Amino acid sequence: YVWDANEEYLFKAVVAFAMRRYSRKSTTQISNVLLCNVTDRVSFWFVVTDSSENVSTVPGSEVEAAIRMNRNRINSAFLLSDRTLQFLKITSTLSPPVEPSTPVWLIVFGVVLCLIVAGIVFLIVAGIRQRKKKNKESTKRENLEEKGEVTVAVENGIPCETLDLKAGHVNGVFAADDERFTSL
Repeated sequence: YVWDANEEYLFKAVVAFAMRRYSRKSTTQISNVLLCNVTDRVSFWFVVTDSSENVSTVPGSEVEAAIRMNRNRINSAFLLSDRTLQFLKITSTLSPPVEPSTPVWLIVFGVVLCLIVAGIVFLIVAGIRQRKKKNKESTKRENLEEKGEVTVAVENGIPCETLDLKAGHVNGVFAADDERFTSL
């Protein structure tokens, strides 16, 4: 950034403008703003003198208040921001961080609660469907048993052979083909 006499003049004019707006007097001139210890890195300090006497300085609190009040105008004049144009002893006017209208923890809590409620509803609906299906199968089986028709028995998940309940069924394990063993 090149700091030359034109930039100095612009800075003095902006500070004089800020002092005029703050004090509502049109007595502050560009010549009342004095720059001291200007360095190559554009670092300096300045004072504002009283226009009536040009000997006494304006109190620092008034200069700080004028700069705070017109900070956006000063930044705009130099196409800078509060991060790039720094006044020592004057707090920056950075905007506060944006806070959402709803706290983040409340949003997370709502999502977790909705998932829990959806899980509970799913378990209840699945249980009701399973119970209806079981009841339907058991009533179907009972109807078939009452009629004496052939049914397929399922034990431990394995289908057993069909039984004719009216005629009965002979278990082949206990049928004695060979009487080698002692009878009971």
